[in-house]
Amino acid sequence: MMTMDSTDSSPGFLPQKDIVYNGLLPYSDRLDREATELLATIKANLCRAVLVRELWPGTAFWSRNLFSFLKLYGRRFSKEDHVLFIKLLYELVTLTNLEPHMMQSFARLLIHLLKKKELLSRDDLQLPWQPLYELYDRVVFSKTEHLGLIWFPNSVENILKALVKSCRLYFPSSSTEEMLTEWRPLLCVFDAVMLKAVSNMELFLPTIMPPEEHHQGFQLWFDELMSLWMAVQNQPSWEGHLVDLFARLANDNIGYVDWTPYIPTIFTRILRSLNLPVGVSHMVTSRYLTNTYDIGHLVLWITALLSRLMRLLQRLPASVVRRVHRERHAPSSWITPVPDQQRLTDADLLDFSHSLSGAALLAMFSKTGSMDASYALQNLALLCPQLTIPPVLEKTYAAMETLTEPHTLTATLSCMIGMARSLVSPGNHYPEGRAHVLPLLMGALPGVDPNDFSKCMVTFQFIATFTTLVPLVDCSSAPSQHNDLTEMEKDLCFASGQFEDFVLQFLDRCFALVDSSALEQTRGETETETQNQLESLVELGLSSTVALHKLYQFATTNTFETCVSGRMVADMCRAAAKCHPAESLRLFVPHCCSVILHITDTELLNEEDLDKELLWNLQLLSEVTRVDGEQLLHYSGDLERIVSVCVRLRCKRAYALACRLLEHTLRALSLLYPTEYRSAPGGLHTQLPIRDWGRAGDVSALGVTWHVPSREEENLVFHLLSRLLSPELQRIKDHVSGDQPMSREELLQSLAIVQHCLLGAGSMLPPLDGPHVADLVPSMVDLDEIKLYIGLVYGDSREKYRQSICQTMRLLLHHILENSEDDTKSLFAIIKIIGDLLFFRGTHKKEFDSRWKSFTLVKKSMENRLHGKKQHIRALLIDRVLLQHEMRTLVVEGSEYKVVHRELLCDLLLLSTSTYSQVRSRAQTVLMTALGTFNFSYRDQTPRILKLLSPQNTSCSQQQFKGALYCLLGGYGGVFLASMRDWDSIGEVWPALVRCGLSPSMTLEKPSVGRLLDVIMDKIHRLHDTVGIYFTVSEQCAEIASQMAASLNPAPSFAPPTPEEQKEGLQRQRIRNLVAARKYEKLVNDLLDCLEDRELPWKFEHMATDLLALQLRDDHAVPPDAVLYFTQGLTHDSLSIRTVAISAVAGILKQQKRPRKKVSVRPSDISGVEDPAVVCAGDREGNRWLQYDSKNLPVSQEQWDSTLYVEKTHWGYYCWPRELMIYAASQEPKDDLPEEEMTEGEKIILEYFSDPEFVDQLVGFLSLEERKGKDSFSPRRFCLFKGLFRNYGDVFLPLLWPRLEQLAADSHESSQRCVCEITAGLIRGSKHWGFGKVEKLWQLLCPLIKMALANITVETFTDWGTCIATACEGRDPRKLHWLFELLMDSPLSGEGGSFRDASLLYVLQGGFAQQQWRVSELLHRLLAYLEPKLTHVYKNVRERIGSVLTYIFMMDVALPHTRPTSSPRVAHFVLRLMAQLQPLTSAPEIHNHVHEDCNGQETDEHTQAVKLLKTVLKWLMASAGRTFTTPVQQQLQLLPLLFKIAPVESDESYDEMKQDARTCLSLMSQGLLYPEHISLVLAALEEMAGNRSWHTRFLVLSYLQVMVFYNLFTLLAAPAQVLHVHTLLMQLLLDEQLEVRDMAGTTLSGLLQCQFFPLDLGLQTQLQTLSQTRLPKARGELASTDLVRRHAGVLGLSACILSSPYDVPHWMPQILMDLSDHLNDPQPIEVPHTHTHTHIQACMRTRAETRARGHTMRCNTIQ
Repeated sequence: MMTMDSTDSSPGFLPQKDIVYNGLLPYSDRLDREATELLATIKANLCRAVLVRELWPGTAFWSRNLFSFLKLYGRRFSKEDHVLFIKLLYELVTLTNLEPHMMQSFARLLIHLLKKKELLSRDDLQLPWQPLYELYDRVVFSKTEHLGLIWFPNSVENILKALVKSCRLYFPSSSTEEMLTEWRPLLCVFDAVMLKAVSNMELFLPTIMPPEEHHQGFQLWFDELMSLWMAVQNQPSWEGHLVDLFARLANDNIGYVDWTPYIPTIFTRILRSLNLPVGVSHMVTSRYLTNTYDIGHLVLWITALLSRLMRLLQRLPASVVRRVHRERHAPSSWITPVPDQQRLTDADLLDFSHSLSGAALLAMFSKTGSMDASYALQNLALLCPQLTIPPVLEKTYAAMETLTEPHTLTATLSCMIGMARSLVSPGNHYPEGRAHVLPLLMGALPGVDPNDFSKCMVTFQFIATFTTLVPLVDCSSAPSQHNDLTEMEKDLCFASGQFEDFVLQFLDRCFALVDSSALEQTRGETETETQNQLESLVELGLSSTVALHKLYQFATTNTFETCVSGRMVADMCRAAAKCHPAESLRLFVPHCCSVILHITDTELLNEEDLDKELLWNLQLLSEVTRVDGEQLLHYSGDLERIVSVCVRLRCKRAYALACRLLEHTLRALSLLYPTEYRSAPGGLHTQLPIRDWGRAGDVSALGVTWHVPSREEENLVFHLLSRLLSPELQRIKDHVSGDQPMSREELLQSLAIVQHCLLGAGSMLPPLDGPHVADLVPSMVDLDEIKLYIGLVYGDSREKYRQSICQTMRLLLHHILENSEDDTKSLFAIIKIIGDLLFFRGTHKKEFDSRWKSFTLVKKSMENRLHGKKQHIRALLIDRVLLQHEMRTLVVEGSEYKVVHRELLCDLLLLSTSTYSQVRSRAQTVLMTALGTFNFSYRDQTPRILKLLSPQNTSCSQQQFKGALYCLLGGYGGVFLASMRDWDSIGEVWPALVRCGLSPSMTLEKPSVGRLLDVIMDKIHRLHDTVGIYFTVSEQCAEIASQMAASLNPAPSFAPPTPEEQKEGLQRQRIRNLVAARKYEKLVNDLLDCLEDRELPWKFEHMATDLLALQLRDDHAVPPDAVLYFTQGLTHDSLSIRTVAISAVAGILKQQKRPRKKVSVRPSDISGVEDPAVVCAGDREGNRWLQYDSKNLPVSQEQWDSTLYVEKTHWGYYCWPRELMIYAASQEPKDDLPEEEMTEGEKIILEYFSDPEFVDQLVGFLSLEERKGKDSFSPRRFCLFKGLFRNYGDVFLPLLWPRLEQLAADSHESSQRCVCEITAGLIRGSKHWGFGKVEKLWQLLCPLIKMALANITVETFTDWGTCIATACEGRDPRKLHWLFELLMDSPLSGEGGSFRDASLLYVLQGGFAQQQWRVSELLHRLLAYLEPKLTHVYKNVRERIGSVLTYIFMMDVALPHTRPTSSPRVAHFVLRLMAQLQPLTSAPEIHNHVHEDCNGQETDEHTQAVKLLKTVLKWLMASAGRTFTTPVQQQLQLLPLLFKIAPVESDESYDEMKQDARTCLSLMSQGLLYPEHISLVLAALEEMAGNRSWHTRFLVLSYLQVMVFYNLFTLLAAPAQVLHVHTLLMQLLLDEQLEVRDMAGTTLSGLLQCQFFPLDLGLQTQLQTLSQTRLPKARGELASTDLVRRHAGVLGLSACILSSPYDVPHWMPQILMDLSDHLNDPQPIEVPHTHTHTHIQACMRTRAETRARGHTMRCNTIQ
């Protein structure tokens, strides 16, 4: 933490954390006082804004200034202020009804304040979690957003999540228990609400707490959630959140959580989550996609897998580096440190690096992951350089010698760039690395190749990195002068003598590159990058004057064209001048000046084409003058003379170069900048430079030397301006007045001089000043701009050139627009000058952003993340200090809007709407930037823009009209005038946007205008968020603001508002809210007025409707006229208006929804059973009253009223909420709202929906087909009808019913879909109806649904499934008993064929799936109904039964703290199945047809069993991946059957049953196994391995491969089971069937490769013994057992070789020697050995790059 020196300007308090770079600025002595004054001003104004209840503009404006303060000074305030700022912002962000955009901006600031968590401990700050949770829940799970009643910014969810992550550290210790109480009742695994509960826990639960509070923290939930995670399978959607929570817990509490019991499970699940393909590719079927795959998708899938693995490889080392930094190098803070015994040791790091470096080295050359590998190796080199760097060096040297593989060179150089810092740093574990620097640099030189651009760029980057880290100084004489050098240092000193050779050779390479880069030979896109690289390289490399002279000779003895090669050489010379300013200027300036003066003396000034030599020397001079301004003073006369002559040359290229020379000279004289970037302060000759290699700069003693303009330099700047700028301004004035007219070319030349003078001296010219534009926005708070000191004091005595330029440009602009508007080039120049007048003070924002990005990238590639503490190299630190200075010059947000700005903006608006599109475009860019810069300027300019769009403006041209629209559109990322969050602005713009359709300038015949309007509307839709009406500041906010007003150090700059002012503020707040509500209603009414205009074109009618729909809100009822418009819009001729109207009316009905009374009940009072103290989930006595019970259904008024309904299906499953709130019983008489109590809006809807003609039209439109073949069930229409029946009861039913019956009788797709939508809305809308109405409704609905389902078609069965599922969602099943009994009424009647049966089951499944555990009785009944029908003859019905069975057994889960379900159980079902499948289990083979020669009874039994088996297979396939736990024991009972049926190879010609059996085996093999299941599975496989069929034995191996890999770590944790697998595998390796032995060899190779069991001496000996089995010499048939044993041994040895494709272990040569003895063996031994031999040759090519030559040669010899 930085502390300030105690000087006179010290702040009087200990700052939390300063920006250390401020102290290195040349004017740092003034910053302390400036920061203290600014902080006092911000505190005073922020307090005042809050206390007078002014959220906008006051609080918003000053919170933005606080953000700027943080950017400029860091957290340079006391701890007390820090806490107060956070508390104030926390209260502001959690205000109810706060405008979403304002909430988001407060949240961003709060995140920034909370960023450095080590600054504030939990003792310093505590934040309540409930307000933040309520905000998060209100926004992320908004109940009205989907209806369009509130609009949030696109990024709001991410920002709120980031805010919670920042705040959860400071939640009180009691918060964990409170959160668990809140979210435990939601933990129902079958319900979608489970995702909400687990994601909330992952986001909110605090994990950083002191050890003494752990019993109030994670210990409350760890065992519970961990056991849930361990028990659940098939990766449900919420599992990822649990994993994130555990990962955070582990990272925050290293050493305090015992993970040992869970490690096998954790790593098994991580491995499974990668979804890697395993084993024989044709065996593995994806768990979730059981259909065959499209090859294109497979390719994409595999590519995605690669990138995912590469991402893991990239991020894992970085995470370990962060941990080691935290354990060893992070400054101590209040956060609990990692216990010493849990810290990573050097041996741990060595093991970790060893395990990952192999994978990283392999990934280096992958086309997708070389950058990831580079990043991984960079971090591994920080951890263990001695292990990581040598193999990369070896590969790099090899790549440098190879000419034919440029990819390997670019890949290795990229990796070396990342590792450069570790290679050269002193004091690391790899001191030998420094000896490689010179060989690497010399070896890289051939990479400067003009024929290979990408290789050239990487080489430049490589050389730049190393020359940045290593001072190129010859130290060869040092050993004779220093006695304390080590041998390594002496060697480095002697080697450094070659640096000069390297520099000279490098220059030769660069000169060759230049020679090949003439204008006619190069592509434009490559030149800039090459120049930038060259310039930075030469700057780093030119430390010897020999090189400088060589460069001088090259530059002055050749003449270059000025576009490509000339720019490159000039940049190199500029770099040289930066290193040696005095020497370079002494060489270049006199030479260039003499050449230029000689040529200009002899040639005519008016020639348009001048000598190449003159242009080249001008270019060279313009670049070498970009040096320390102090050095330029010696040549001021020569430079002034050259500039004065050359800016008047007629040749455009010549005067442009002269202007650049002028600009560069002025910038060098007038700007503040560091003058050197050496590796060490004070030069390199003060100590031994080799000890500076890779050394980090010391921020506290950086020793930056600054160029600060002296009095002489300032005088020279103003002298040059008076000599060159003043005459040009006078010439322009004379041209405007007509006294001395200029040609266009001459005018352009004058403007160029003016522009370059402004760009050169802009930092010395004070900003434009003058009176403010008053009364833009009313406020009780000062809205003054921040004024910062940037190292210059503007003298009043100097001429105000900026004002002069401004006045002259305005005169010229109006002159051109009146007399020669087609002079676009001059207009371009004027626009550029106006932009610079407004914003430029030495740096352009775009250039700054680019340099900041570049700095960040360089920092990332060269930083030492292990040590941290700003351990950057000195040059990088100096660059950062300069960026800090430039940032201060660019702080212009919140600038005051002055009259002079208004005049310039008006001129820009004139240009933005001019005749020529290019002029308009450029002017609009500057105008948008200005509107975003100057406070509230948009309120002044918007009316001027809208005037051009007004229908009354008859003089507006089409170009002006289009320009005005573009001004409303704004640029990318700029101000968007069409949707400002301000009622005054939006109230003017939106109606004007619609009314412009009536403008005489508007024509839709031009497609460009139509497209532009579409883009504006699309942008409004994308960026619109709800504008606030009701702004209220809470008392807690005001209280914290009062505390801040009373705080000291520093005290606020003025007193807080008086009680009278606060009272006035409260009054104003109330008035503001009323006025805002009126403005909102006026906007809606204005849009409605536009829509009433019959002449409005259709496009604008649609626009107005869209805009009107965006103004629906949940906090203010929409005016009745809007309700009328949208209700009428339901039957509009236009489809798009009808679509908008449906959504809008659904939203309006939600607005009108009357609140229902809720009452609190105690479940234990109802059930008579108290829930146990510990969690006891699932079906139990305490929640049995919620279950569907056909004996106790509410079928009478009395039963209906006495039953307590709980609509949400998750309540009561896991545990009860703290307070169970249910709807009070409905009272029949009060169900219907009397018309006299209705609002105007409600009466309008009642009137229209009571009109038969309107209803006919509406239903007619809704039953039309909209998009053929693409229509589906519409949630919007459902919401519309749900709202109607919810708000109005059954009033509309008599009118609607006859139409519904007609539609239900019609089998057309669109008619059926309309019935679905209305039916679902009707069922959901009747939620609170009384018994009488509901009973009457179901008496009508049941026949209707029956009729509709009788007409079900292929197109409509999914809609009916959605309809029933939607109708049952979130409803108590007892209220829907009519529907369930209807659906249960013989769905498989067979009356309408197999399709109807399957469809009815689908619909039934949709309803039951929503009810989950609460309909166990119905599930039992359904299972009993389906069991006799499992042998159904039709495939589609069997598939649907399989899917339904999955849902029936979904509740049969083995989860912790969960009682056995009362729903059907798999175990009982499988027991019954096995009895029926007996004919198949006893049969030797299973055929999918009837045996003709069997008697009838056997045939019937066999056929029925085959049909049953087919259905069972469909069930197994459907349930895999959907159920939460897998019934392994039941699956094992079916396993022998599957092995009996499944084919060895996949073939489409196989029948359905064989394909399904194969799929089931694949899915089961991928299942997650628990330790207790493994022995059962292996026992089953062992039994199968003894089967007579070799097909079965072959499939056992396929199954084993996948099973072992998908449960790898669980198996490894059980050594006995590993031995069991080993025994089984060796048994099958000795199988009599050749195919089985081959498969066993493949399996053995895979298991050895993933180190499932070690290749120890015992296994080798066993295999060698087998391979040496002697074969009888007699000719004829060989003894089969001997051949099998010998073959098994050879296969086993081959498997050993193939298990190490990228490595040569110590055992490999001997095994290769053993295998060579079998080259002449008889078949089948010789065949697999030949395959192995071919594979080995391929492997050897890979190994040659990764292992020493000795091993490789030995292997090749053996081969």
